[in-house]
Amino acid sequence: MSSNAKGLAGRYAGALYDLTVEAKSTDAVSADLAAVKSLIAENDDMAMLVSSPAYSRTEQSRAIQAVLAAAKANPLTIKFVGAIAENGRLFVLPQIIQAFIDEVARRNGQVSAEVVSAVALDEARQKSVKETVSQIAGSENISLSLRVDPSLIGGLVVRIGSRLIDTSLKTKLNRLEAAMKGVA
Repeated sequence: MSSNAKGLAGRYAGALYDLTVEAKSTDAVSADLAAVKSLIAENDDMAMLVSSPAYSRTEQSRAIQAVLAAAKANPLTIKFVGAIAENGRLFVLPQIIQAFIDEVARRNGQVSAEVVSAVALDEARQKSVKETVSQIAGSENISLSLRVDPSLIGGLVVRIGSRLIDTSLKTKLNRLEAAMKGVA
């Protein structure tokens, strides 16, 4: 993501945070946006709607608002995401959602961490990862965002703020391949 997109996502997320505090609906909007983020990641049609320039702003706005209304999302969530679509910024929605989640966590004194694994983690492994991330971050108040990326083959990729810890098998194999090319 370009720094311009980061700035744009941060501005939208900050504005939304202020609106949710004023409306006393931060938790409801956070839950809505987390569900939207998952839907975009897991549903090809939704990902296409958000990212494709083939749809007009109006079509994107109507479609995304209809999905949110059917899911009984908070009215503020529906209006906000509709406004993003009308402004032609729906392609930035995943980054806006992440920036919003990070802002809420930061304001609540939480440390946000994203954990990407090759397979879904069961509860015991999630607890173990959370404990380890807590030790690394030096905070008991951790907010974990879990994601699955089968291309990792094995291991984890953990991002805590700007810090990245990559223990994936994919990265290790890439390093080995690069080292072997250097020898030849």
